[in-house]
Amino acid sequence: MSESVPVRCPACRREHRYTAPSYPCVCGAPVAPPLDPCGEPTAVTHRSWDEQWVGVRCAACGHRGQWPQPELDCPCGTTLRIPVTRPAGRAGPVRTARGAVTAAVVYLRRLGHENVRRADQRPPSGIGLAARGLLAHVDPSVHPASLRDVECLWLAAMTESADCLHFSLAGYSAEALEGAVALRVPLFVLSATGAPRPANALAEALDAEATGTTPPPAEPPERDDPA
Repeated sequence: MSESVPVRCPACRREHRYTAPSYPCVCGAPVAPPLDPCGEPTAVTHRSWDEQWVGVRCAACGHRGQWPQPELDCPCGTTLRIPVTRPAGRAGPVRTARGAVTAAVVYLRRLGHENVRRADQRPPSGIGLAARGLLAHVDPSVHPASLRDVECLWLAAMTESADCLHFSLAGYSAEALEGAVALRVPLFVLSATGAPRPANALAEALDAEATGTTPPPAEPPERDDPA
């Protein structure tokens, strides 16, 4: 299924919903350019041959081909160039909010969520991401995520009957870590290298699933010494 992202025209500020077109690979599988959920569309003022093509790898056979750059014609007359994610599909160093979102999107795709896009409802802070049956919140601020941040994500996911997980650049408060256990929300910390690190046991289980490793066993509860 092709990705769909919200697009705002920089000329008239009109909102659109853009779906990436699919093209048949040489193996016959449909291939669509991976859209950047954090990127901003740009107006096409002039054209060059190189800018009209993007490199896309087929998920079925691994063949890498050149596909037309995604574009959208706004009714105001502006042609919009829709940004795509980097062809390599790997997260780089996290220095900006966009870098944090890119790292989260790459990780979500490792978990099997291919059609990651911006969430329809924007969270009170940070950036919301969505995929089929999943909501994610990316907090790129320099302050640890609060319990309210985790609760808002959980409530949004509950209303959509979706799973959820949280990414934070600065970690979590003690209250957020405790509340996430009760709400069963996996928490991840985005390291400076762009690799999400599990911050609780639920996240460790997801990470083990993505990497094919076995999560560490839970520590047994402490027992009082016999009298």
